[in-house]
Amino acid sequence: MSSACAHTQTIAVVVPKTKGCEECLKIGQTWFHLRLCRACGHVGCCDQSIGKHATAHFQATRHPIIEGYDPPEGWGWCYIDEVFLDLSETATTQVGPIPRYY
Repeated sequence: MSSACAHTQTIAVVVPKTKGCEECLKIGQTWFHLRLCRACGHVGCCDQSIGKHATAHFQATRHPIIEGYDPPEGWGWCYIDEVFLDLSETATTQVGPIPRYY
């Protein structure tokens, strides 16, 4: 995984705000995989999901780094630099149980 990211200083220890995609839970939509914003703790669904709420969160907030979150996978992605990051040593503990939809 690459470390050529200029935004690693935005990575924070966060508490996930919801037990699933925040927006999908509100509207009764299903998701495929979850992504956790490492700036604020927003939980959104991946781009393989109908809502693509993690990307929408980035577009609205410009919080650059997400973490693979269901279960915590030890990797991150920077939307701005378009690089994967190794977050294995700082992976967020899952708040669960999280319902599985796919």
